[in-house]
Amino acid sequence: MAQVNNIRDRRTTVDDIFDFLHDEILSLRLRPGDKISEADIAARFGVSRQPVRDAFNRLANLDLLLIRPQRATEVKRFSSREIEKSRFVRAAIEKEVLRRAAEFCDASDAALLDACLARQTQAIDAGDFGAFGALDYEFHQTLCQIAKADFAFDVIQTEKIKVDRLCTLGLSKEDRMPQLVEDHREIATAVKDHDADRAVAAGMLHLSRLDDTIERISATNSTYFDSEND
Repeated sequence: MAQVNNIRDRRTTVDDIFDFLHDEILSLRLRPGDKISEADIAARFGVSRQPVRDAFNRLANLDLLLIRPQRATEVKRFSSREIEKSRFVRAAIEKEVLRRAAEFCDASDAALLDACLARQTQAIDAGDFGAFGALDYEFHQTLCQIAKADFAFDVIQTEKIKVDRLCTLGLSKEDRMPQLVEDHREIATAVKDHDADRAVAAGMLHLSRLDDTIERISATNSTYFDSEND
């Protein structure tokens, strides 16, 4: 029983460390290329290095940390190739999700979409970038539910995390939230109208909104990108 409790405690510690670093990275308090020390994080949480190492591995699996033997662990820089791959995968999945959502959407589903949009508008009024980011996930998850493809959101979420830091940079440097909500509104309207082609077109335009942000950040903060992968 003591061994089981120890395992449970260790899992909770790893989760705490993971959640803390995940938030630090996505909020850009830790920037691309910043180095992170196992010893420093272990001291901060008052634990041994093993749970820190486990949390680091989980973040590396999400493409957020770069772990190299005998070298400092650092926050993963952006890779143009990985961004392109992520966008390709998301586009393929979301096209099918939007077509299915347009086919299956009923009155109760429409109400769910309207509620999502209302919460996004509230976040804009409050200037709450963090809340808006979470609500963006909620909107895409709702579309997957309407499409009767909950499993698709797992893929979308995994790929979306890889570019979320770019989204954060874009939202923090310019007021893009109203445009993104308008995109969501157009997507929702097409889905509610059972217009699959229009829903897909709106969805692909929405994905393309990040292009200007990527170009600008690449030009002004080239150190955020991994030149070896470009």
